[in-house]
Amino acid sequence: MKRIKKSAHSKSVKRQLGVLLSLSISALPGVAQTDTTTPERLGEVVIEGREESMVGIAESASQGTVGAAQLEMRPLSRPGEVLETVPGLILTQHSGAGKANQFFMRGMNLDHGTDFATHLDGMPINMPSHGHGQGYTDLNMLVPELVYRVNYKKGPYYADEGDFSSAGAADMQYYNALPNSIARVEGGSFGYARGLFASSPELGAGHLLYGIELMHNDGPWKNPDNFKKVNGVLRYSQGDDNLGFSITGMAYAGDWDASDQIPLRAVQGGLSRFDTIDPDSGGNSQRYSLAAEWHRADANSATKIMAYGFYYNLDLFSNFTYFLDDPINGDQFHQHDDRMTGGIKASHTWYNNILEREMENTIGLQLRNDFIHNGLFNTVNRQTLNQVREDDVWEVSIAPYVENKTQWAEKFRTVAGVRADIYHFDVDSDNPANSGNETDAIVSPKLSLVFGPWANTEVYLNGGLGFHSNDGRGVTTRIDPATGLAVDPVDPLVRTYGAEIGVRTTWIPNLHSSVSLWWLDIDSELLFIGDAGNTEASRPSRRYGIEFANYYTPLKWLTIDADFSLSHSEFRDRAIDEATLLPVGREIPGSIESVIAAGISVHDLNGFFGSLRLRYFGPRPLVEDNSLRSSETILLSAQVGYQFNKTWTLSAEVFNLLNRKDHEIDYQYESRLAGEPAGGFDDTHFHPVEPISFRVALTATF
Repeated sequence: MKRIKKSAHSKSVKRQLGVLLSLSISALPGVAQTDTTTPERLGEVVIEGREESMVGIAESASQGTVGAAQLEMRPLSRPGEVLETVPGLILTQHSGAGKANQFFMRGMNLDHGTDFATHLDGMPINMPSHGHGQGYTDLNMLVPELVYRVNYKKGPYYADEGDFSSAGAADMQYYNALPNSIARVEGGSFGYARGLFASSPELGAGHLLYGIELMHNDGPWKNPDNFKKVNGVLRYSQGDDNLGFSITGMAYAGDWDASDQIPLRAVQGGLSRFDTIDPDSGGNSQRYSLAAEWHRADANSATKIMAYGFYYNLDLFSNFTYFLDDPINGDQFHQHDDRMTGGIKASHTWYNNILEREMENTIGLQLRNDFIHNGLFNTVNRQTLNQVREDDVWEVSIAPYVENKTQWAEKFRTVAGVRADIYHFDVDSDNPANSGNETDAIVSPKLSLVFGPWANTEVYLNGGLGFHSNDGRGVTTRIDPATGLAVDPVDPLVRTYGAEIGVRTTWIPNLHSSVSLWWLDIDSELLFIGDAGNTEASRPSRRYGIEFANYYTPLKWLTIDADFSLSHSEFRDRAIDEATLLPVGREIPGSIESVIAAGISVHDLNGFFGSLRLRYFGPRPLVEDNSLRSSETILLSAQVGYQFNKTWTLSAEVFNLLNRKDHEIDYQYESRLAGEPAGGFDDTHFHPVEPISFRVALTATF
């Protein structure tokens, strides 16, 4: 549940943007709200699901907020699915549970996070120049019960969003003070067990939030995941949305084995779809962070300053091609990433009234510094055979930005901004030819036009330039570490272009709907191929589509939501295959085309509650000429529970109710199994969805 304070003047830019400010700083449940004489304020607006009315507040039709009550009504098989509350966003998994999820949205296979910026209380989660892939986003440190709000926005239209945000961005925010202390124990199919305790007692003039989570899961795999993780959160906070601060420490550690994707021909030959080719795949990861933020706001201005730092480590062992390159030892490889990251985010906003036009002007500055040690090694049974490459990477970025928000007329307002991103890469490689440094900069203007409201309906026109960064090693690499051949370094920063037209309405009572038509061009989909240790610059691309999101509360105890997304993706050029001299198709392999997410929830019905959710992940091209496509993935899941009294609640979740044998993800590439002829086979490789499973939880709140 979230609490928002609104200004008394309903058409005021101060109200509109003051509410947005409260979304990003500290309008936190359980924190006392201090009365002030200026500006005049109405009473609290309590939001339990999606934002009750973003009309007059949002800057685009694809911007939104999801509250804790809606999160509680969703069966979650893994913590990252908190982000599936973002309409059109799909999370999958193609390996062990401890590995980062794979993301899909707006016609894009976002891999492990490229082009979707993710934050936790403003602290970035994406990791540039990562050992396994650019923008790697591991959400295993997330504790869903501590999330009280998810703010999301799509497209490169926002001056405060930079790298990785061309498709969209989301900020998951933890409570400062929980409504109640929580003690929860869970158990379920395939060795699943979880315990959580969290509380936020008063301490001095503030609150001390603390929580610990322990979890184990084997999964249905013949080679059990044996995923073990521990999460810890400790936060002290004081104040309210007018003046306050918080200091937060988090710790996560996980260890797992993995069943990677398997070739279709092996299953057709008798291998179980829950089996694995290399039982020694898996890994371990740790992340420890400390963040501090301070904010103040009054009738004339608002300021926010945040500083953060974290240590992160990953050792990942994978084998996707089995015996294609090394028929004796196999193709297992080890990717290592070890980094120290620090950063600052600061902004200051002035509220003005110029020529009878209400106006807000914001200046901001974002700094980030990553000291990274990466390594790629060929291994067998997790023992090193030889080193492919090893690098020390220093990557630093600085991004000043400015933004103006003006109410030009009663039914027309604008948001205009520009940001400049400056990056410096310094690489010290084991091969001196791949060492070096590079500096690059890019300027990205943004503009949003908002018309209305009429009959509780607004129309939005959005456009902007954005970018994504490339892996620092690709910026300086001149010799392919796997083949020894000469390669060209890639551009450090890649331009993206986006536009959108949308409508948001609450004209029908209790129904909140938005529709948007969007377009996104990328000059080059640069991607560091961690499995090979080099960088490939793909072709320029174009994507466009439509999104339709709905949230309906016909009765106090009944909620219905239904989101539909359709998109088309294609390369903008016509490439020629160098081997065959034939044209290569224009389809982008793995690009998502259709998503349906729908659910119905019953809550507060004489102690009973429950929900039923459908997720449809449509077919996708697997090769550029579209001659091979994946099948659709359909998952139906449910939650049911009963609250006996103010303290005790018993609940159960069932996943894949239809027990479908669909695939989490599909790839098309060459591999070789033991005993197969040299040269390998071009085949579909997939990771199956888990069969029907259940979990039961007993929760005490006090």
